Amino acid sequence: MLNLAFAIIAFLTLSYWIFMLWDTFRSRQYRIKLPSSGTHAYGRVPQPAAASPERYTASASADDGAKELPLVSVIIAAKEEEASITETVKHLLNQTYPRLEIIAVNDRSQDGTGRKLEELRKWSEGKEHIPVPLRIIHVTRLPDGWLGKNHALYQGYQQARGQLVLFTDADVLFEPDTVADAVGYMREHEVDHLTLAPRMIVRSFWLRAFVNYFFFTLSLYVRPWRANADHQHKHGMGIGAFNLLTRAAYERIGTHKAFALRPDDDLMLGQRVKRAGLRQRLVSGQDHLAVEWYSSLKEAVKGLEKNLFSGFQYRLSLAAAAIIGQLVLFLLPFLGVLLPGGWIRAVFALSILLMLAIYLQLIRSLTGGIGKEVLALPVTICILCYIVIRSVGLTLRQGGIYWRGTFYSLDELKQMQR
Repeated sequence: MLNLAFAIIAFLTLSYWIFMLWDTFRSRQYRIKLPSSGTHAYGRVPQPAAASPERYTASASADDGAKELPLVSVIIAAKEEEASITETVKHLLNQTYPRLEIIAVNDRSQDGTGRKLEELRKWSEGKEHIPVPLRIIHVTRLPDGWLGKNHALYQGYQQARGQLVLFTDADVLFEPDTVADAVGYMREHEVDHLTLAPRMIVRSFWLRAFVNYFFFTLSLYVRPWRANADHQHKHGMGIGAFNLLTRAAYERIGTHKAFALRPDDDLMLGQRVKRAGLRQRLVSGQDHLAVEWYSSLKEAVKGLEKNLFSGFQYRLSLAAAAIIGQLVLFLLPFLGVLLPGGWIRAVFALSILLMLAIYLQLIRSLTGGIGKEVLALPVTICILCYIVIRSVGLTLRQGGIYWRGTFYSLDELKQMQR
């Protein structure tokens, strides 16, 4: 009887991995990489004469070309970010895109974030080669009904003048042509919302193993590439490191006011764009921007336990189903190859091979690299299950979550899920 149960589970697990392998390879057409400079008709000031793109006349001057480009308002929310904010803003001030404004919002920081931002503003104003205006907003009070980051980004939008709005985080490193290439891609493909997947800076074996597995299993659950399918308007995607959208699109989805209490604000922004019937693209930006998500595995566990439950809409049934799915579909094949009965072991072994094939395919496109950390898969599966369980337990025990120094009750958070 036990062997029959294992046989059924083994074949169901194999069926799942066969389907996911088919879906992964089928989706290759939707996995896009942001082209580098020089491949667009738009996105940078036209070069003189022969170097000018065909869509511009050869006689157009650089100033005329710049005036034709949309103003981009870059909005950064920063809370206790004194370690990274200077480098992020300097990278943005070094952008080659000619029509840019930067609005940095100091969200009630208790460290030196506000002071560093003011120093950056004064420093940039004294440099003739930096024409980009840098404005600083200091938020001192958080109104009811808002998460701090969402409120800060909304405050930045209210001060923004651009036809395009770029929401980014305070720890993202931009290559000089990032904004130019992104705007060029948006205009060339008539996109309302462009979100870029950054290169992940990971400094240790175990953190890299966990980060790779987290994004691997997340991509199987969310299947982010569906955002690039124009025929569907249900599944959208947004990444906090880079959400660039037209002002009209942002206002059409209700701005951040529409998901003011969502910790997963970037994902919600992307989903609302898609559901509004707007044109969205999720594109790999590994050659254009980079971010250090967490500096250690311990920090990753601590960070994710705060908001992972929100990904399951604060529903115990969904969280339990996710844990069971991880244990049965991902972990059990590694244990199943140790079971007696040659053909059952063979079925589980085939499931592992399919899992690894999908893992290799996705990780190369999601995080940019893969190595011996793949050997740690069984351990990282257990770590993720532990984080989900801990996230659920902490949220229920506290009756809510502490997010950037502020407590939000579970009733408030659930209300925003509706």
